[in-house]
Amino acid sequence: MRIRDNKGFTLIELLIVVAIIGIIAAIAVPGLLRARIAGNEASAIGSLRAINSAQADYNGLNRGYADSLENLAATCAPAVTVPFISADLNATDVVKSGYIINLATSVDPAGAPGPNDACGTATSTGYYATATAETVGTSGNRGFATDTAMALWQDVEGTVPAQPFSATATVYALGR
Repeated sequence: MRIRDNKGFTLIELLIVVAIIGIIAAIAVPGLLRARIAGNEASAIGSLRAINSAQADYNGLNRGYADSLENLAATCAPAVTVPFISADLNATDVVKSGYIINLATSVDPAGAPGPNDACGTATSTGYYATATAETVGTSGNRGFATDTAMALWQDVEGTVPAQPFSATATVYALGR
């Protein structure tokens, strides 16, 4: 009678390895999802800050605010040869990192329109920019907004803080 020399793994050993990998994955996946949401929220905050900066530059040149992201991205020779905002924020309701970024006019209470800009487009006397999560809980947990005061407001319920900003929304502070 010959004794066989079996080399390899038994079914039990393979099942134990698969179970260990499953446990490690179950621990790691929620942390990865939280990190993705935090990254999306940081991108939305950065986009609103970029809009604030672009609007400040636009206002410095035109004495009014752009009424859309398209106008911030527009150029016209010889007055404006470089857009005020980057190409990833050049359209209304643009989706960036799981957030919908939008810019709307915020007319002053007197209802006076702003002057025409260097390209001949009418400006507004104020603006209201928002970042809304595409899917609350999946792509982001908070809603963000900003306006001519350039403070960044957040709502932890996922909705966008409405103007005028109130006690239901809080000013975003670094480190939160």
